[in-house]
Amino acid sequence: MRSSLIGKIEKAKRYAQEPGRVTFSELSAVFRGENDDHQLSYDDGKWHCTCHFFSQWGTCSHIMALQQIIGNMLPKEALVSPVEGQLLEK
Repeated sequence: MRSSLIGKIEKAKRYAQEPGRVTFSELSAVFRGENDDHQLSYDDGKWHCTCHFFSQWGTCSHIMALQQIIGNMLPKEALVSPVEGQLLEK
């Protein structure tokens, strides 16, 4: 049984080197901003953040930062900025 666990650990290491294997369909995170913590979420093709800026613009620096951090693992529609209507650069 131990050898099968070792095999799984090695496989996990290989997978971790290939983040393109993963695509988030939903996620939830806490972003520690400069002034406060903010709840971020992506679900059903839509972003949400608890910061004041997001409520006015539909995007914010917290979401844009997360898009850059995990961009390769997000579906393309999660990388579109509602302000610009374009794919964000990674």
